[in-house]
Amino acid sequence: MIRPFEPKDIPELLEMYNYFVLNSTATFDIEPLSLETFTEKLTKIYQDFPFIVFEEDGEILGYAYGSKFRPKPAYNTTVESTVYVKHNTQRKKIGSLLYEELIKQLKAANFHIVLGVLTLPNDASVGLHEKFGFKQVAFLKQVGYKFETWLDVGFWQLDLY
Repeated sequence: MIRPFEPKDIPELLEMYNYFVLNSTATFDIEPLSLETFTEKLTKIYQDFPFIVFEEDGEILGYAYGSKFRPKPAYNTTVESTVYVKHNTQRKKIGSLLYEELIKQLKAANFHIVLGVLTLPNDASVGLHEKFGFKQVAFLKQVGYKFETWLDVGFWQLDLY
């Protein structure tokens, strides 16, 4: 079931997020986030942007939200999307279900552009974005450094109207 994010979800989402911090390049955070830091981050996001979770049998298996792309006012109709699915439940279409709903909510909130910012290579994430009509618009070479490796980033863009 997809439902709106609630502040009580934060500890479960933090556990999911910190798994990716420690075990993947999906995020450029290098150290696990504290509950206080993560709460501060999510509180700023859910007040202004759509934020949803996928829950099954009382367990959150994924989450998705929109967030500010850049701080200048001219960017206010552009939003960056984020989708995380619990590491042991990937490939069950949860990411697709979350993205479908998130895009609907972003469109209803009158955002114009959605950007997916992906660490590359990442065939699964590229496939997810392209499934929903995102097109690659930028490639940034070696802009991140994690796990003693230089990492590339790609930007995928979806026009909502």
